[in-house]
Amino acid sequence: MYGENLRPNIPDPPDLPALGTLVVDTSRADRVGEFRGVAGPYWSLRPVGGGAEWEAEPCHVRPALLIEQLRARTARLNARSRGEVL
Repeated sequence: MYGENLRPNIPDPPDLPALGTLVVDTSRADRVGEFRGVAGPYWSLRPVGGGAEWEAEPCHVRPALLIEQLRARTARLNARSRGEVL
């Protein structure tokens, strides 16, 4: 048969980022998180500086832009200076 061994029209999964890389979960209002690893078909992410992890589908995750990284880190430092987090 013609095309029997061709790959289906499914996009390749994105490459795994390095642990700790800041990424954006577009399925959660562009929430920025640190890449923590793979959990089955999902990627584990956590808030910058710690907190409860969440899972995201890799197709909804993209690398964080430099300005997004800066905003996330600044928000964390501001919360720390107010005594809201350790």
